[in-house]
Amino acid sequence: MKKILAIALSTLMAVSVMASVVSAEAPTEQKQFKIGICQLVQHVALDAASQGFMDAIVEELGEDGVVFDYQDASGDSATCATIVNSFVSGNYDLILANATAPLQAAAQATADIPILGTSITDYASALEIKDWSGKTGYNVSGTSDLAPLADQAAMIKELFPDVKKVGIIYCSAEANSVYQADVITEELTNMGIEVTSYAFTDTNDAATIAQNACDNVEVIYIPTDNAAASNTGIFDQVCRPAGIPIVCGEEGLCKGCGVATLSISYYDIGYTTGKMAIDILVNGADITQMDVQYAPQVTKEFNEEICKDLGITVPEDYVAIAME
Repeated sequence: MKKILAIALSTLMAVSVMASVVSAEAPTEQKQFKIGICQLVQHVALDAASQGFMDAIVEELGEDGVVFDYQDASGDSATCATIVNSFVSGNYDLILANATAPLQAAAQATADIPILGTSITDYASALEIKDWSGKTGYNVSGTSDLAPLADQAAMIKELFPDVKKVGIIYCSAEANSVYQADVITEELTNMGIEVTSYAFTDTNDAATIAQNACDNVEVIYIPTDNAAASNTGIFDQVCRPAGIPIVCGEEGLCKGCGVATLSISYYDIGYTTGKMAIDILVNGADITQMDVQYAPQVTKEFNEEICKDLGITVPEDYVAIAME
């Protein structure tokens, strides 16, 4: 009996050792994360941010480590809500909200799934947060596309030192655009410049608003604004023939209708957002304590064609925008 027990025990130990070896040698199966991307509308800047976000994640996880569900809301806030609610019901691991309306919709849709924003100008305004500290304190963080507004106002004065009247064109439905318009107005007013706001609601009144501005000001400023970015052709068709230059809040706008911009790289802020996603999903970072990140650098850029048409000469430290 003792001999039989000894043999059985020996066999059991051998099987246990073999199982341990097999377990040690077997590769650990990597989790495949599901990430929903809600982009407000397709245009150059937002497209670049989404691409940078996806590239950063794929570089870390590989193509098999993540599934992206990319959806375009075609500029409609109600569609943003529908999209992010589908991400929530699908129990996605993380949501990327590309622009303000998707961020607001996602914040309303879930308090549990991590939400990263990108192409957001001011999180405090977008989410109605008082006493902004740099972090939201809940399941939202991300990156901002805000170039220093004081420097943008200074750019207008640098390019047009004798300007007396500036008009600001923006979409009144975008909270971040209202914020930028308010800040720029204060900056320019302090320089002794008269500022008038020209707010539009959609494409139907963009041309009328642009013509009204051209009739009353010497220079137009358009902040980082998704609705405006979708209507650069209209603004250019009205303002360039009238001889009214437009200074823009970002490169995509400037490509379509502007003479100059203080630009950031939307790809870079998207890429930074992707790195933040990795930190949350892989390293277990607490999104409630993650500071909103900003573009590491800005560049003075100009639209060579429009500047030539309007007879504008820019300082030597401006870089010509590469037109595709």
